[in-house]
Amino acid sequence: MQKIRIIKSVIFASLILLFSNCNDDDISSNSNAELVTIGDNDYRPVVHFSPDEKWMNDPNGMVYYDGEYHLFFQHNPNASVWGPMHWGHAISTDLVNWQQLPIALYPDDLGNIFSGSIVVDANNTSGFKTGNESPLVAIFTHQNPDTNGQTQSLAYSNDKGRSWTKYTDNPVLVNSNEVDFRDPKVFWHETTQKWVMVIAAGDEILFYSSSNLKDWEYKHRFGEGVGAHGGVWECPDLFKIEDENGQETWALLVSINPGGPNGGSGTQYFLGDFDGETFTSSQDETLWLDYGTDNYAGVTWSNEPSNRNLFIGWMSNWVYAQNVPTYSYRSSMTFPRTLHWKNINGQNIIASELPTELIYAVGGKIAEVADASSNFALIDNETLKEGKFYLETTLDFNTINKAKIEWGNISSSVVMEYNKVTGEFLLDRSNSGYNFNNLNGNIMSCQYVLPDSNKLKISMLVDKSSMEIFLNDGERVITTLIFPLAPFNNLEITANEEIPFVEQIKIHKLSK
Repeated sequence: MQKIRIIKSVIFASLILLFSNCNDDDISSNSNAELVTIGDNDYRPVVHFSPDEKWMNDPNGMVYYDGEYHLFFQHNPNASVWGPMHWGHAISTDLVNWQQLPIALYPDDLGNIFSGSIVVDANNTSGFKTGNESPLVAIFTHQNPDTNGQTQSLAYSNDKGRSWTKYTDNPVLVNSNEVDFRDPKVFWHETTQKWVMVIAAGDEILFYSSSNLKDWEYKHRFGEGVGAHGGVWECPDLFKIEDENGQETWALLVSINPGGPNGGSGTQYFLGDFDGETFTSSQDETLWLDYGTDNYAGVTWSNEPSNRNLFIGWMSNWVYAQNVPTYSYRSSMTFPRTLHWKNINGQNIIASELPTELIYAVGGKIAEVADASSNFALIDNETLKEGKFYLETTLDFNTINKAKIEWGNISSSVVMEYNKVTGEFLLDRSNSGYNFNNLNGNIMSCQYVLPDSNKLKISMLVDKSSMEIFLNDGERVITTLIFPLAPFNNLEITANEEIPFVEQIKIHKLSK
């Protein structure tokens, strides 16, 4: 264990002086940009996907085919703010290393290309097949920029997603009664032998079915009087999900903006039954997939080879997404996660875990404690300073009530704290450097009751400008952006009493 070294330098003195002159409430001013002491690529993540340049938001059309994970995304190739939407495109074989490909879908006479999904049409129900490959069929929203009218259209690829042809009879689904009518997620329903589309409409979800992906029949709607309705509903996803015993239920994901659990954007979910036409749920409370502010519009991969519910989200929040201090590019995706159904203390929830592919991102170990200790400190560490590491620790709350993890430097930090008495986990980034918009003071809270063991396992993936924190194998998740104005080189874990409580800790650097 190393002792804290107080580092006094001209750089830190200057930073402190600059902090005292900054306007905390105004992220649109240039003052914050001038405080940044490191450049765009020092904030760019290394194991999360970010675009080569310009603007990115929602993940779209995630599909696996012939050894490749495809990630399409909402993209403005002409500016680092939201604009006419295209579908950007990237591929990966390991979920860690991504190759960006040319833009897949461009705006046309029907409008901009909003969110949607892709299916592998293995039986050629659409009739789009022309060669030896199964056609990949994209179902997406056309948005008229003059009227904001939103309709659903098709495009297809017969060369493993490298080139795309739009269907000549687009749009295939029009609904003039809905103000917002977008983000179709489509999947094959085996029992009814039909394609099912779930689509967002205002603050409800509509269900359609089709035998050929071209002709759609309305079936059902869901959402009135259930869940959170603080904003528009977007980017739905519906899939079967299993528990550890192989039992199945259905999960419906619905992103909402605003109205998230800690302000701005967020993703809620519903567990229930689906018969191919109607989704029902007896859930009587709002459940959130992530309690951080920076996981939005996420959906799962289609045709995933291991039948995992493999999820990825946009790592930002509409409250400040267009103002964060990166300029050549804007935003990144979460690291992919696997979703599981769990029953915790009589409550059914979705737990999120990092996938096995994380092993390709994790490199050498920089710290390990196997014996219980009353605190932990790693000071002036080069890996921490680089902002690329993976931490696993187990904290024993049998003899303590509060514990705190702080990652920072002498002038700023991110603080995580768990209070066993109140059952509350807090993450405070209000003194992390860059001033985000005043989103609840940038203190994120989630309620979490410890299991009977009174132990809290924390897994934390830190990648330059992001932190993804998983409590007890993802029973709660907090995803947040941070933009330090100077490197964070210290990490400390302390409790309210000098009693051994750090049961174990491992910290690895990231391999890239």
